[in-house]
Amino acid sequence: MDYLAEKYLRPRKIPSTACSGCGLGVIQKALVKAIDELGYGVSDIIWGTSIGCAGRQTFATWKGDGFAGTHGRVYAIARGLRLAIPPEKKLVFTVGDGDAFGIGFNHLLHAARTNTQMTIAVCDNLGYQSTGGQFGWTTPSGVKTDSSPYGMFEPNWVRDDMDVLHILREAGATFLARHVSMDGPRLEATFKKALQNNGFSLVHVIYPCTTNFGNNALGTRRAVDIFRWIKERAAPLGEEREGVIWKTGIYYDASNSRPEFSELMREKVGEIHRRYQNEGAS
Repeated sequence: MDYLAEKYLRPRKIPSTACSGCGLGVIQKALVKAIDELGYGVSDIIWGTSIGCAGRQTFATWKGDGFAGTHGRVYAIARGLRLAIPPEKKLVFTVGDGDAFGIGFNHLLHAARTNTQMTIAVCDNLGYQSTGGQFGWTTPSGVKTDSSPYGMFEPNWVRDDMDVLHILREAGATFLARHVSMDGPRLEATFKKALQNNGFSLVHVIYPCTTNFGNNALGTRRAVDIFRWIKERAAPLGEEREGVIWKTGIYYDASNSRPEFSELMREKVGEIHRRYQNEGAS
């Protein structure tokens, strides 16, 4: 067990319960490293999780306070929780692509609209892998899955003309980024910036599934082959080339430019109290 795991994670969850070769652990470690480098302790972070591979593998891993939301509802719970906890505490979430961009998308939009402080790592294994490998909201076009044996042909959320990050920006998000799990130090640096935004931050991270996606889409469960397939289809923003699906890096950074939800609510409630007291005194 390395020093980060010993400092921040529960021993019974180490090593991960994820499938061999799964990229979830890489994402979680990058996020924990960012937390550590910013000087946050276990008591500074409340870690939320969802349903599916991302939620199942990261639930109750954090040594400190945490919670799990029903499918797609973690963002709604978080808005209420944000009002109840001290302002200096940080909310951090590891959720799946189906949770964030599917069943929970309406709640996600409202969290962005209100600029509620939360740092969300959307751990995207390119479909519904925990239920057999059906295609999802970000499955690349043409990819064979359990529910698209002739290739996924529906429009997805990762297109220049219909990118989910652009939708979230219009909804009010103040920090948005996309990476693949093998981005290493670049991913860690992005998580650090996301955590320093007192508002809504979302980092969309593509990672390999060695069980269902690899087997159905690529005909292999060898982790190195699946990692290579993803890496070959990713490039930093501004360095795009033919065949790139995922443009990686920071898409939008307006950190700390809008009032955070709980701060705005406390300020407005304070104004109402003062007005009431003044009216009562007159």
